[in-house]
Amino acid sequence: MKNIYKRTHMCGELTAKNTGEAVVLNGWIQKRRNLGGLIFCDLRDRTGLVQIVFDADAPRALFETADGLRSEYVVGVKGRVRARKASNSALATGEIEVSVGDMILYSEAETPPIYVKDDDNADETLRLKYRCLDLRKHKMQRNLRFRHAVAKLTRDYFD
Repeated sequence: MKNIYKRTHMCGELTAKNTGEAVVLNGWIQKRRNLGGLIFCDLRDRTGLVQIVFDADAPRALFETADGLRSEYVVGVKGRVRARKASNSALATGEIEVSVGDMILYSEAETPPIYVKDDDNADETLRLKYRCLDLRKHKMQRNLRFRHAVAKLTRDYFD
């Protein structure tokens, strides 16, 4: 059986209080940026985004694997939380990043027909055709959680 990493934290739950901790995260790659000696990726799960970083100091095989990451690849990473040099106030996890020490690539993905971001303005027919991708969006997940809460409240009342 293939090795898997048991998650210690969810991506959106990491804060500056976690600085210095060793963490294991699992999720989808949202976006990758290669700056030569550094590779930055946004890792997404159902709770939010966190930036993961692959330094040039990382083992060569890990750095090459990170260079091949694309949108919607599913990965598990082990690393250490550290403060970001330039914080991003637009993100809840904008003050920290995870320096990756090891990674497992669980699944590769083809280029998605619709992007998993809330402001993509994709045609509704296309969104319905690729519903599994559309349900990964934050807005859609928020709607599903709200729908569940209303249904649960109703069932609890009648119980």
